[in-house]
Amino acid sequence: MAQHKAVALISGGLDSMLAVKVLQEQGIEVEGINFYTGFCVEGHTHAIRNSDKDKQKRNNALWVAEQLGIKLHIVDVIEEYKDVLLNPKHGYGANMNPCLDCKIFMVNKAVEWVKENRKDGFDFIITGEVIGQRPMSQRKQTMPIVAEESGADDLLLRPLCAKNLPPTKPELEGWVDREKLYDFSGRTRKPQMALAEKYGFVDYASPAGGCCFLTDKNYSDKLVDLWNGRGSREYEMDDIMLLKVGRHIRPAAHYKLIIARDAGESQYLEGYRKQFISLQATSHNGPLALIDGNASEDDYEQAARIVARYGQGRDAEQVDIALGLPGKEDLTLQIKPYEKAQVLEAWHV
Repeated sequence: MAQHKAVALISGGLDSMLAVKVLQEQGIEVEGINFYTGFCVEGHTHAIRNSDKDKQKRNNALWVAEQLGIKLHIVDVIEEYKDVLLNPKHGYGANMNPCLDCKIFMVNKAVEWVKENRKDGFDFIITGEVIGQRPMSQRKQTMPIVAEESGADDLLLRPLCAKNLPPTKPELEGWVDREKLYDFSGRTRKPQMALAEKYGFVDYASPAGGCCFLTDKNYSDKLVDLWNGRGSREYEMDDIMLLKVGRHIRPAAHYKLIIARDAGESQYLEGYRKQFISLQATSHNGPLALIDGNASEDDYEQAARIVARYGQGRDAEQVDIALGLPGKEDLTLQIKPYEKAQVLEAWHV
């Protein structure tokens, strides 16, 4: 019997890792595909903060592919994904996560990719989805919607929960033995962890964690604040990255501050000095901060007093703040820090 071939959506999590292994055990040749939106929680964010220095700094999707011995195709979909985030047909989850539209988009992109690579002979698509695991995108009622609206139809196989769903073409045609697939359901990860142990997987991404910043309330709040502050829902890659870094404080509607939380973040923000007005204490140790928005000269003192509050000069009578203006000479502001951190609480995004 001819060997069949599948492409698997690889997020870097345990479920997609197991889904591939289940089919590899049946002799199916699998290649992985990872769609990069910019919103995934990956090792590069751990590399920025000093407090995260002990966390993994790997790209989990690449690492999973290495463990499975499969080829991984990474596809940049940052621009195309904007419409999914801004105009989700099926709405948002608890935060700014368009989970159902996102899954449809990802599977549809896989369908397109398979067509573009027809010469490579891919027969079907697999995902690590489990019924009941995600309240919006992974329910029994939504599974058929993903298959139908993505265009994958019965060529979409979910090995971890296939026995809870109608048979797909790979099962009906005998390419895959349905009896060797699984019937996982619900939010418990114990069955997945037991299967991982069976396969000898001992090091994998947190089995209970999602990989998307859009499911995080703090990040979503900062994204909405960014849009409100600009009066536009447009965004660029730099915006996505900067929302992951620092304290975000909006003292006024027309500008906000991004204040580093440690030396690692200050070093990261250094790369943006040519794009943003920057502030940093020179008389005391303190964080680097950027001004995002349309701050005027009238706002500089207020911004400097806030930045000084987060440095070692917070209790000093006077702190010297270097104000960096892109393309111009730095200015020095001599100010008194705000006295109470509580005053700033209302400004935190």
